Amino acid sequence: MKNAGLPRSTTDRPPRPAAPPKPRAALAARLPGLALAVAVALVATLLGRLVPVVGGPVSGIVLGVLVAVLVRPGDRMRPGISFAGRGVLQAAVVVLGAQLSLGQVLRVGVGSLPVMLVTLAVCLAAAYGLGRRLGVVRDLRTLIGVGTGICGASAIAAVTPVIGAAEAEVAYAVSTIFVFNIAAVLTFPALGHLLGLSQHAFGLFAGTAVNDMSSVVAAATTYGGPAADYAVVVKLARTLLIIPICLGLAALARRRARRADAGPAGAERGLPGPVRVGRLVPWFLAGFLVLAAANTAGLIPSAAHGPLSTLAVFLITVALSAIGLSTQPATLRQAGSAPLLLGGCLWLVVTATSLAVQFLAGHL
Repeated sequence: MKNAGLPRSTTDRPPRPAAPPKPRAALAARLPGLALAVAVALVATLLGRLVPVVGGPVSGIVLGVLVAVLVRPGDRMRPGISFAGRGVLQAAVVVLGAQLSLGQVLRVGVGSLPVMLVTLAVCLAAAYGLGRRLGVVRDLRTLIGVGTGICGASAIAAVTPVIGAAEAEVAYAVSTIFVFNIAAVLTFPALGHLLGLSQHAFGLFAGTAVNDMSSVVAAATTYGGPAADYAVVVKLARTLLIIPICLGLAALARRRARRADAGPAGAERGLPGPVRVGRLVPWFLAGFLVLAAANTAGLIPSAAHGPLSTLAVFLITVALSAIGLSTQPATLRQAGSAPLLLGGCLWLVVTATSLAVQFLAGHL
């Protein structure tokens, strides 16, 4: 006879989950690795100032990989390195919002929006189709696609926590984007002169076809001052496309999780509840929007834009340095040359699409 209503003995009770580490203990565990990531980022920032075309974030990930190969940080460093690669990365995305005004999308002119949207759509479609044909794994082709189509390392930083990409995939994506940023800086001004592009047309071309802001500025400044001014505004407006892309990827990730739960392994748990819009918005993306709205409302003084921009770049450098520190070179070698080939194809696709849409719209 069952002892209905009687309390179970302690031996029948399921084990209690381990208590989470106390905040002080967690902070102490993270400090060594975080300090190492910051130290690498400081050196990378200095190198980035010496070679602006390369920039601090790319220098950080390269230095991080070198340290990982030569020094091999031990287990004591891993909690802090992991925190820098995720938490600091998310904080960097939030600070990026302070550089943007939601009204800047309107000020770039109606003519620039079709170029940005069509270029992004074609890039993402090509990333999906060519990536699958080349055998590039889903998360890596997503990172290369958004990095090429939106804004390089910043877009990769925003998308990484949404899709849960591995550190090795982030390292490969950033390195791939970097290679073709350099190619754009070296070839786009000559291409613009060859095609006879006006300052306005080249600014729109650079703002939609070059990835990181430093490379946009370098390419457009080489072409001329008016081109640089317009390219920067286009590039800032293009950065806002991170928002719908992250929301779409979050929805896809949620749907895949629902499908997995509905499969045989999740049948006993039952289907998850209805999707809540709030859950599709990562906290850092919400913070990004709040700061962008505050900047639009004039709550962030113009004098703070420069320091906040510098802070955002440094936080991204810290995060990418940490990702470099946690990268295993063997994993990168296993990826082969297909991701680099995908990046090259997407770079050509974006370049051709930007020029073609401008031609069709009568800008050329």
